[in-house]
Amino acid sequence: MILNLVILLATFFSACTKQSATDTALPPANIFNASGRSWLALGDSYTIGESVGVTDRYPAQTALLLKNDSIAIAEPQYIARTGWTTIDLQSAIAAASLKPGYDIVSLLIGVNDQYQGMDTAGYRQRFTQLLQIAIGKAAGRLNHVFVLSIPDYGVTPFGGGSAKVSREIDAFNSINKEISLAFKVNYIDITPISREAHTDQSLTATDQLHPSAKQYLRWAELLRAAIKQS
Repeated sequence: MILNLVILLATFFSACTKQSATDTALPPANIFNASGRSWLALGDSYTIGESVGVTDRYPAQTALLLKNDSIAIAEPQYIARTGWTTIDLQSAIAAASLKPGYDIVSLLIGVNDQYQGMDTAGYRQRFTQLLQIAIGKAAGRLNHVFVLSIPDYGVTPFGGGSAKVSREIDAFNSINKEISLAFKVNYIDITPISREAHTDQSLTATDQLHPSAKQYLRWAELLRAAIKQS
C-alpha cells in the first residue's frame, strides 16, 4: 500500500510524458467562439486538469459560465503540464514564442516547486518573472491578468492531512499574493476552497489527489466574477 502510494505521488508530480504542453483534445465547439476573447492559460496539472475531462478544466468551465452571461471566449491556449515547476513553465513559454495581445492570461504555478523542496527565495524570483511575462502577453493590461493561488493538496487522501504541506503551501502563496498585489493584477484565492476537500470527498478527483470537476467549478465561479469586472 505504501509503495503504491509513493509511486502514484511520484507519477503525479513528475513531468507527464503522455500529455503535451498544449493539449490537443478539444471541448465541444459550442463552449467556445472563435471570435471570443482570447485566453492564455499558464500552469501545471491544475490548469491542464489532471484526472478530469477537458470540459471540466477550470478555464473551460469558466468559459461556459461566461457564455451564459453572453461573454464569448475563444478556445484557450494551454501552456501547462502535470509536474511542471516554475522553471519548466519558463522554458515552455520561451519555446512557444507567444505573441502579446491575449485578452485573458491566467497563471497558477508553484505546487511542484514546493513538492520538490525548492526554496521560497527562488520561487519568488521565478514567479515574479513569470508574472511579468504574463503581463506582457496581456499587452500590459494588468486587469486582464489573473493569478490563482496554489491549492492545498495536503488535505487530500494522498496528502494524508499533512500540516507541514499546508504550512509550506501557505508560504508559497504568501509570496505569489504579495507579488500579484504589488503588480496590481487580479488575485483569486482558491486555497480555502481546496481545503474543504478535507471533509468533502466530492471535491477531490478519483485519483485522490487533484481537484474534481465540482471543485474546478467553484474556482470558475470566482474567476468568472473577476473576468466580468475586468
